[in-house]
Amino acid sequence: MANILITGSSGFIGSFLVEEALKKDFTVYAGVRKSSSRAYLQDPGIRFAEIDFTEKDRIVEFLLEHKKAGVSFDYIIHNAGLTKAKKKEDFYRVNCTFTRNFVEALSEAGCIPLKFVYISSLAAYGPGDPVSMKPVMLDDTPKPVDEYGRSKLEAEKYLTSLTDFPWLIIRPSGVYGPREKDYFVYFQTISRGMEPYIGFRPQILTFIYVRDLVRLILEAMVSGIKRKAYFVTDGKHYDSREFAEITKKHLKKKTLKITLPLGLVGGIARAMEKIFGLGGKMPTLNTDKFNIMKSTNWTCQVDELQKDFNFRADYDLDKGVKEALEWYKKERWL
Repeated sequence: MANILITGSSGFIGSFLVEEALKKDFTVYAGVRKSSSRAYLQDPGIRFAEIDFTEKDRIVEFLLEHKKAGVSFDYIIHNAGLTKAKKKEDFYRVNCTFTRNFVEALSEAGCIPLKFVYISSLAAYGPGDPVSMKPVMLDDTPKPVDEYGRSKLEAEKYLTSLTDFPWLIIRPSGVYGPREKDYFVYFQTISRGMEPYIGFRPQILTFIYVRDLVRLILEAMVSGIKRKAYFVTDGKHYDSREFAEITKKHLKKKTLKITLPLGLVGGIARAMEKIFGLGGKMPTLNTDKFNIMKSTNWTCQVDELQKDFNFRADYDLDKGVKEALEWYKKERWL
């Protein structure tokens, strides 16, 4: 059996990657921090790997210890990353510097895998044109609108600058499903009878259900394809109001629609960022979050994904939301 190291295993996507890799009979090493929750990593077949990415030398030491014990990682999925931060510089430290540390350590330890899959994001390229509504294309110039996206793009630039390194970059759009906490807040808001909108123009959104995403990642990992990047969605796009209607249908809820003007929300975001900034923190509603919410075109090109891997999502938004909500109810989140 091939050995696979999955970083960020304790998180939402990471825990599903571990489950899927075990089903496919990989020997799975779950990369976690000492402080990471292991609530969704209970399978006895999991081998844990505590990795400190802050110093390259520590990663080299970790790799050489495993190498000495006869353990080499045939595949690596680098899923660890920061999606929220108290300070903007934290995005670059975790998403860029830690990635560079990891790759340089792999090289120094002589442990370069058959494939290094980097989990990036559509945010690295930013939204599409709001006038033409043309999807973001693979050959477009990236225009991220938030620090998270910019940090992911910087990490991508580093990887793609390497010669003879077997990288593969996966850029999911909105990932949702059981255990996820950001879209859950939206589901919770709908459950409480509120249906909020920012601005009077609907967003066009794209999604990928977590089970479809992890299936695609592992298929791409074992393929012969290297040094390519892909956007990942379920192949459809959705109006933000359609997202709300699907959610209300499965929750059996009626809601009060509330539309807030962009100018008002933007002003609040800027004010909150200044106030919280005095304490060196970042509020939930900040200018980055506002830039994402006001962007109306989150569609992207998936032709290459379908051509190279014959990828077809098993879940559209209706099926995925239904399953996710059932899990939230079962676990008493809702």
